Amino acid sequence: MNGMNELIDRYLAELRVEGGLSNNTLDSYRRDLQKLQGFLASRQIQGPAGMTRHCMSEFLAYLKRANLSPASTARCMAALRGFFRFLCRERFLSENPLLSLSSPRPWVKLPKVLTQSEVAKLLELPDGAKPEDKRDAAMVELLYATGLRVSELVNLELSQLNLAVGYVLAFGKGAKQRVVPLGDLARRKVEAYLDSARSALVKGRSSRHVFVTRRGGNLTRQGFWKVLRARARRAGIFKPISPHMLRHSFATHLLDHGADLRSVQAMLGHARITTTQIYTHV
Repeated sequence: MNGMNELIDRYLAELRVEGGLSNNTLDSYRRDLQKLQGFLASRQIQGPAGMTRHCMSEFLAYLKRANLSPASTARCMAALRGFFRFLCRERFLSENPLLSLSSPRPWVKLPKVLTQSEVAKLLELPDGAKPEDKRDAAMVELLYATGLRVSELVNLELSQLNLAVGYVLAFGKGAKQRVVPLGDLARRKVEAYLDSARSALVKGRSSRHVFVTRRGGNLTRQGFWKVLRARARRAGIFKPISPHMLRHSFATHLLDHGADLRSVQAMLGHARITTTQIYTHV
């Protein structure tokens, strides 16, 4: 298979000079192409002439069985496509055997969620005496009750809250607007925070944001991440936790209790129903 080694070396040398790729990426591409090289060797194929459409179809099936991560699958396909374009351009192949083949679909990583008992522990933590404690309790309750993204939560403005009717007006990706209903418990927690704690934090300063710090600005995503982890530890939850896990938990628990998939899609602000369907597999 010296011929294949030389072709891989020539292709990567071209990428190094013209593509400006990092050494790490080039090393990864080499490993990906060596997978192809080993596959061909196992079938006694000695050079480009044996890389037919049927052969490559079998190789893609082999990659699928290998259960590569989504990122590794995408990178491997990028290396293969570039390599075959190179072989065609240099006249080692008369046609590209990958052109009419579909890429293997990578396995989909299921979202991590909290159990309902873990969520209960998190939400039922006793409120502390500081204004921040009421703010933090309201934020966690609101996040689980609405499935907002953490960026939507920390940037939430007073004009987006309608506590009288019970809904939040959320602006998601691409500034798409959606109305998310708000349950009684979350509404009471937010009202309790707004009634006293928020004014103690802003101290007469003007702020359009719902959740603020003592400096008058809104809490950052990183700041809320720290708040959530600290509250999780207090609740006896020691596994890694993130704000997005509460969004995942919101969707999963709704579907567990018989919610309509389209309704959950609308509340999450997903453009495609297939994105929401992943929660049915959790």
